[in-house]
Amino acid sequence: MESNDIRNLEPKALWQNFYDLTQVPRPSGKKEPVGTFLENIGKSLGLETQRDEIGNVLVRKPATPGMENRKAVVLQAHMDMVPQKNSGVAHNFETDPIQAYVDGDWVTAKDTTLGADNGIGVSTAFAILQSTNIPHPELEVFITVDEETGMYGAFGLQPNFLKGDILLNLDSEDEGELYVGCAGGLDANITFAYKEVEVPEGDVALKVSLTGLKGGHSGVDIHLQRANANKLMFRFLKDAVAEYEARLASIEGGSLRNAIPREAFAVITVPEEGIDDIVEFVKETEELFIEEFKGVEEGISLSVETVDLPAGLLPEETQDDVINGVTACFNGVYRFMPELPTVVETSNNLAIIKSDGSAVEIKTLIRSSVESRKEEVASMIESAFALAGAKIEFTGGYPGWKPNLESPILKEMTTVYEQKFDSTPKVMIIHAGLECGILGTHYPDMDMISFGPTIRHPHSPGEKVNIATVQKFWDYLVATLANIPVK
Repeated sequence: MESNDIRNLEPKALWQNFYDLTQVPRPSGKKEPVGTFLENIGKSLGLETQRDEIGNVLVRKPATPGMENRKAVVLQAHMDMVPQKNSGVAHNFETDPIQAYVDGDWVTAKDTTLGADNGIGVSTAFAILQSTNIPHPELEVFITVDEETGMYGAFGLQPNFLKGDILLNLDSEDEGELYVGCAGGLDANITFAYKEVEVPEGDVALKVSLTGLKGGHSGVDIHLQRANANKLMFRFLKDAVAEYEARLASIEGGSLRNAIPREAFAVITVPEEGIDDIVEFVKETEELFIEEFKGVEEGISLSVETVDLPAGLLPEETQDDVINGVTACFNGVYRFMPELPTVVETSNNLAIIKSDGSAVEIKTLIRSSVESRKEEVASMIESAFALAGAKIEFTGGYPGWKPNLESPILKEMTTVYEQKFDSTPKVMIIHAGLECGILGTHYPDMDMISFGPTIRHPHSPGEKVNIATVQKFWDYLVATLANIPVK
C-alpha cells in the first residue's frame, strides 16, 4: 500500500493528522517547522493558542456543553522524533518527509524511524481539538519540544502555564497498560584527549564495519538483550590489537543516547603481511557474534575493506586506555525491580563513541527508578573510565516519576477500560523517561497517567505502530474524557 492510504485508516482524523506530521521534518533540535505547523492548526480552529519561550505549544479548548463542571484535562505529548536510518539510506531528517506506509496490521516507514513516538500522541490530541461531537471537559493540549534529547520542553516549562487538574500523557507504547511511574536518567560524558602519532612504516589501513543490528529504545528495549554495536566492536578491537598488531586510527559507533547502537565503524592499520590474518579474524568474529546472538539478532554483519592510510593514529597508550575503559564499562540491564521482576529498575546504554583526531568522546545514558541505584551505576562508570585515565562529567539528570497507586484518575480509567473492553488494564512502571516525572515537579498536585497504542522498536528503523490498537486507544481516550470526575 502507498503512504496516502494511511489517511484512510480509522479513526480518520487521527490518521490524517499523523500523515500530515510525516510530511513535516521534526528531528529533535529542529523545533521551528513542526512548532509552527501545530500552532497554525490551533489558530485555524479559532482556539486560544500560544508558544512559550522554549517553543512548547499550548492550545486551549472550552468544555463541551454539560461538561463545564468536570475537572480540566491536559492532553500532553512531544513534537520531536528520533532520527534513525539504515546505513546507506539517503534521507535528510531536516528536509525530507518520512516515507510511511501500511504493512499488514502495522504502519511503518521505509528505512527510517516512523515517528509514531510521539507523533501518534500529537495526532490524537489535535484530533480531539478538531472534533465537534466528542464530549469533553475543558482541555489543554500541551506539546513539548526536544523530549528525546533531554526533555528540554518539560524542564523549561514556566509556572502557571498549565491550568489543568489531570494530565494524560499520550506517550506510552503498549495498549492495555496504564503507566503510573517511570525511570529517571543521567548522562555520562567521557573524554580521552590525545595527539595523533604517525602510522608505522609498512602498515596498511582497513575499515571494519559492524552493521545489521536491531538497536531499539534504550529504555523499553534494553531488557531484550540485543547486541550493542559499541561493545561488540571493542571486543573485536581488543583482540585485534593484542593478536594482530592492529592500531586504531578512528572509531564511530551509535548516534543517540536513547537508542541502542546498531552500527559501529573503525579504521585500523596492520602490518601489510598480516592482512590475510586480520581478514580471517574478522570472519571468525562475525561467526562468533552470529552464534552468540542467535534468536536475538538476525542480521549481524562484520566486514572489512582496504582504505587509504589515515593521517595519524591514537597513541598506543590512549588506544589501550580507550579499549580497556569501554570493555570495562557496564552496559545493559543492571537490576530488575524485586517487587515487579519483569520491570527493569536500572540500566546503562553505552550509546555513542566517536573520535575526531584529538579526542575520543563516549556518551552513555543511565536509567533507574531508584535514585541511589542510578548513582551506583554512575559511580561504576566513573571508576572504570577514571582508571583508564579519562575525563568524566555527568549532565542532564532528570527525576523519575514516583507511582501513586491511589490516583483518582487511575481508578477512573481502570473502571472505564473494564466497562468498555471487558478486561482489566495492567498498571505499569516504564523503564524509560516520561515527561511526567519532570512535569510533576512543576505541578505536584496534578493527577497524571500515561497510556498509548502499541508501538514496537521505537528509536530504530524497525519502528512500527499497530493499527488496531490505535483505534482502541482512541476509543478509550474518548470514553475517558466523557467520564472525567466533577471538580
